[in-house]
Amino acid sequence: MSMVGTAISSVTFLALPAAAFELDWRQFVSHLPVPAVALLAGAVFIPLFRHKRRTTAFEYLEQRFGPLARLYGAVSFIVLQVVRVATVLYLVAIPISLAANIHVLWVIAIGGAVVSAYTFAGGIAVVIWTDVVQSLLLIVGGLLCLGMIVVSVPGGLPTIIDLAVEHEKFSFGSLSWGLHERTFWAVLVLGIVAWLGQYASNQNMVQRYLACASDREARKATYIAAALSLPIWGAFFFLGTALYVFYQVFPDEVVVRSEPDAVVAYFVLTNMPSGLRGLLGAAVLSAAMSSLDSSINSISTVVVTDLVKRHFVKNAPDAFYLRLGRLLTILTGCLMVAGAAVFHFLPKETMFDVALITASVFGGCLAAMFLMGFFTTRVDYAAVLAGLTCAVVVNVYFMLNALQILPNSWSTEVHAYWVGLFVNVTFFAVAFPLGWLRKGTCGDLGGLTVWTMGQPDRASED
Repeated sequence: MSMVGTAISSVTFLALPAAAFELDWRQFVSHLPVPAVALLAGAVFIPLFRHKRRTTAFEYLEQRFGPLARLYGAVSFIVLQVVRVATVLYLVAIPISLAANIHVLWVIAIGGAVVSAYTFAGGIAVVIWTDVVQSLLLIVGGLLCLGMIVVSVPGGLPTIIDLAVEHEKFSFGSLSWGLHERTFWAVLVLGIVAWLGQYASNQNMVQRYLACASDREARKATYIAAALSLPIWGAFFFLGTALYVFYQVFPDEVVVRSEPDAVVAYFVLTNMPSGLRGLLGAAVLSAAMSSLDSSINSISTVVVTDLVKRHFVKNAPDAFYLRLGRLLTILTGCLMVAGAAVFHFLPKETMFDVALITASVFGGCLAAMFLMGFFTTRVDYAAVLAGLTCAVVVNVYFMLNALQILPNSWSTEVHAYWVGLFVNVTFFAVAFPLGWLRKGTCGDLGGLTVWTMGQPDRASED
């Protein structure tokens, strides 16, 4: 359930319905690869991560490819997660601001302080157990909203489905190929890259693999989380479709003028009974907290383990690293609040679209790097360094292009959803053939690849 709580958030409760309300179900396509990726994680990722005593995912990268790969992985993860927590905090601030009639920036500041404080106090233990309760609240809250819409619309569920079909709200997008728009294939490719990165390299997920009692328990948790998450996401997309039908049947000028991300909150405030309104407010808060605390804890762990302990203060007592981790929790909270405030002023279609673009543009080539480590034996440090250099250049170019900073003569119409694929393919296209041509020496690979999974690690034995 903690894995579910990390995968679902206020993005699930507010931004997924907003995406379906504003457009259709095409962004649900990004979640379709999850079951297949979860099976791959159980077969390959989990045993490889749990082979040695590790604290973070990026320790594996150093053991496989050297310190520079670990540094790149850690920094990429930190940047991506800071942007993610800012997105989630901003989303949860919207309904609370409407309900309490408090400016959204005050809600961002107070919410960020509260989440940082209890993560500071409890660490990974409080993160996991609060995630369980928070996930249940989110699911119940979403079902209550959907039930109220079904009861309120004349004709109930059949009317909702008929009107949604008539307005093409269940569309998964165009099946044509195109690099400049959000077709079915663009979103599917984005989902494959994003979820491979999530299960193979995301510290939020990897720390839960490592927290389980055995490989078997880690697999079971991963499979259950994947099986639960997909229908939960589908239910919240359907909630957005049902809201669209509701406001077709009962037009409201406020909804027409509002941002799509505020539609769920407005419906709750204007159509739910007061008691349920409070429960749904708690559900939205819980959804955000279950993601924020996980990411804050992961960021502080990665900074301490992969940056400070590895490069700056190598032999300090554990108490020092614990205190530093807690201080970094507070610093991450401050960055989260600042980022959420920026999102408040940022022009956007929906925050889910922003989240997808962020994952694509800032995700780098982590997915390809981990997969290269898992599935090859000839790609060594030099090949990875060359691939990484080319991938970073491509990533920076597309990042500037997505931010519309480049001159017109240098810009391209490639949609930001494709950036993650191009960056990962660039890394693979350079590193893999170079590794085979060089026939480089990768050192002891015992327990580090699928081909050497059963072999003992001589360095570990020594």
